[in-house]
Amino acid sequence: MTSPDPTAPGDLLPDAWFTRDLPVLRAIARLVDSSEHGNSPYLLGAVVPASGLPKAEVIAAARALADAGYIEPLTNHAGDIVRITGVSAEARRLTGLWPTPQSEWQRLTEQLAARASHAPTDVERARWQAVADAVAAVGEHDGALLMSALIGGYVPRAR
Repeated sequence: MTSPDPTAPGDLLPDAWFTRDLPVLRAIARLVDSSEHGNSPYLLGAVVPASGLPKAEVIAAARALADAGYIEPLTNHAGDIVRITGVSAEARRLTGLWPTPQSEWQRLTEQLAARASHAPTDVERARWQAVADAVAAVGEHDGALLMSALIGGYVPRAR
């Protein structure tokens, strides 16, 4: 499949999320979340080596991420982003710092499969496999809804 021509009217622009913005967001999230420097604001220059992308791409990504509300930037008098002070809750979910219902459902199914395959006895293996089969029968959609309730602390009331 060929990339769309960015000069052609009506064509979609090339992807910038997976190739530029998300890697920069991940680098920023790692830096901001680390306690190495007391979660102090990070210079945009520190994001360049952390992301592995050229400085110009990091600058463009930072602008896009700030515009979308994913990062909290500090700017100089010219309006250039010079520091990153924080990331949004959605950025934490997108980068894996916080769970999503889908990621937690996946982790649950992987854990059940591992326990079933590594159980020390046939009886325990059968029990874990039964749980894994029941979880698989619930399905991804309903499973993600369940995990959403668990992550959010929702406890259904007794009738």
